[in-house]
Amino acid sequence: MPLTCISLAKGKSPEYLRALSDSLQRALVETFDVPPDDRFQIIHQHEPGELVFDRHYLGGPRSDDFVLFQVTAGRPRSTATKTAFYRCLVERLAEAPGLRPGDVMVVISTTQLDDWSFAGGIASMVQDQQE
Repeated sequence: MPLTCISLAKGKSPEYLRALSDSLQRALVETFDVPPDDRFQIIHQHEPGELVFDRHYLGGPRSDDFVLFQVTAGRPRSTATKTAFYRCLVERLAEAPGLRPGDVMVVISTTQLDDWSFAGGIASMVQDQQE
């Protein structure tokens, strides 16, 4: 049930954006224990000057193709799982849309199960809906 916000510079084609989305989903399914139909993503395209990043801090070099993936997950994952996800994601993104690993940054945050309501005003991930 992750929700991922994808931030990148404005100007990429719909095909490029679809490839970003598809590659992310593949990596989540393959390594992060996410069901194939559990797909919630928001793509933010930023005007020049709205996505500020250091081109060399703890990685890089980063180019104008830099992409930030902010994954909000409903439960914690082990360090091994996260590390496998990071590796798989950059591999999938290199395949399509051809993104360099140095241009990929990932931040994972976790929440509690009762922090999610998928529809209908219901705490979808917990059994007992009463407080």
